[in-house]
Amino acid sequence: MNWDRIESNWKQLKGNVTQQWGKLADDQLDVIAIKCERWTDKLQESYSISKSRNEAQKRLAAWLELQK
Repeated sequence: MNWDRIESNWKQLKGNVTQQWGKLADDQLDVIAIKCERWTDKLQESYSISKSRNEAQKRLAAWLELQK
């Protein structure tokens, strides 16, 4: 799933995001604004993922693959 598709289907996907990462609050999801960099930053912050952006990106990519 590419970012253009995610952006256009955000309202539907937001529920899936909340199920996967329930620690992310609605206001955090709004701040993310569908940008991968910001999303991985919020995952690192909320889930205490190491500062290696690579780990957060891997988790995000794995979840996105499940959305197909």
